[in-house]
Amino acid sequence: MTTAADRSSKIMSVIRVSSGNFLEMYDFFVFAYFATEIGKTFFPGDDPVASLLKTLATFGVGFVMRPIGALVLGPYIDHVGRRRGLIVTLGIMSIGTLSIAATPGYATLGLLAPILIVSGRLLQGFSAGVELGGVSVYLSEIATPGHKGFYVAWQSGSQQIAVIFVALLGVGLSTWLPLDHMTAHGWRYPFIIGCMIIPLIFLLRRSLHETDEFLARKTHLTMGQILESVADNWQIVLIGMMMVLMTTVSFYLITAYTPTFGREVLKLSAYDALFVTGCVGISNLFWLPVMGALSDRIGRRPLLLLFSALALLTAYPSLYWLVRSPSFGNLLMVELWLSFLYGSYNGAMVVYLTEIMPPSVRTAGFSLAYSLATTLGGFTPFISQWLIDNSGDKASPGAWLSIAAVISLAAALLAKPHHELAASQLQAAD
Repeated sequence: MTTAADRSSKIMSVIRVSSGNFLEMYDFFVFAYFATEIGKTFFPGDDPVASLLKTLATFGVGFVMRPIGALVLGPYIDHVGRRRGLIVTLGIMSIGTLSIAATPGYATLGLLAPILIVSGRLLQGFSAGVELGGVSVYLSEIATPGHKGFYVAWQSGSQQIAVIFVALLGVGLSTWLPLDHMTAHGWRYPFIIGCMIIPLIFLLRRSLHETDEFLARKTHLTMGQILESVADNWQIVLIGMMMVLMTTVSFYLITAYTPTFGREVLKLSAYDALFVTGCVGISNLFWLPVMGALSDRIGRRPLLLLFSALALLTAYPSLYWLVRSPSFGNLLMVELWLSFLYGSYNGAMVVYLTEIMPPSVRTAGFSLAYSLATTLGGFTPFISQWLIDNSGDKASPGAWLSIAAVISLAAALLAKPHHELAASQLQAAD
């Protein structure tokens, strides 16, 4: 029988562990949302498109470090425990945030300025390589029986709170500050706010308890043994990476790229684009736990198959219609549809990814699969802008999402939870 005190304790654990995930996503989205202003500060030039592409590439370069972070920090968390590992990732993440907030522009430091910005993004990417995996595994291990999908959905849910928060900040700053002030200094204010949040999140993370499942293990593999086991399970990691691809592409398309797409491609106001982004965050926050809970009832795979197929069939036609009839209302309608597809797919996918990984290497395996997919998906803002500039087709980002959906659909057909895989291997051995 679950008491009110037990429920309260579980809620606080979810908040504590997800708080760092919020900060990580907050920093990523601030960088993406203010890409135009950051480009003018650190990558100035006569060609505004080239400046924007350099900024979006810098946003994407952080994702290149994610697999390295997964390979280094994932085994560390599987070896020393979830709590200690998540405190370490938060510390690394904080250094990256501070460096971006405090670095003077190109006009002051010259070439050193973009080098420092790229270094900050690399640090953020290194910590992010295991943050999502560490949080997802922690939530799956503290979940009450029969509610794992609902609990793990709050890992992604915390990201949506960051989306909403940054969008509100962006709307407020765009409304209150003159354009020249916004370009010169205003984009830094959200980073400064992120720095002010860091001490609070450290306090929350320090009060985390280790999961009972981790403590119950009689032996813990060394970091070397964990890496060896991950290598032995490379097929599962590859399937996991394929399964995650639709999540990362759709997520960064409807959140990180929306402000740029709305302003630069559809020629809507910054206010309209950021307002739509905030609505997307609210929609995601609704669908993720709802579909996570639904996956607890009907299974993960039916949702994965249905919504990856829907994304494949509707992504490009939706954007094609939008670019032919650009307006605030149409942008909102299309983005909310894509949000529904993303939230419904991801609500089942994240928890399923924890279930297909062997328990002893769960964090490392999850993090590596997620990071490899995010290395591709994280470049979605850059890829989308590049496709538009080189093909002339303003709806081409929808084709990129369709490709990701095909790959994830195939992975959903191939994937099996670890307990089912282990049982089938035993049967084959007999």
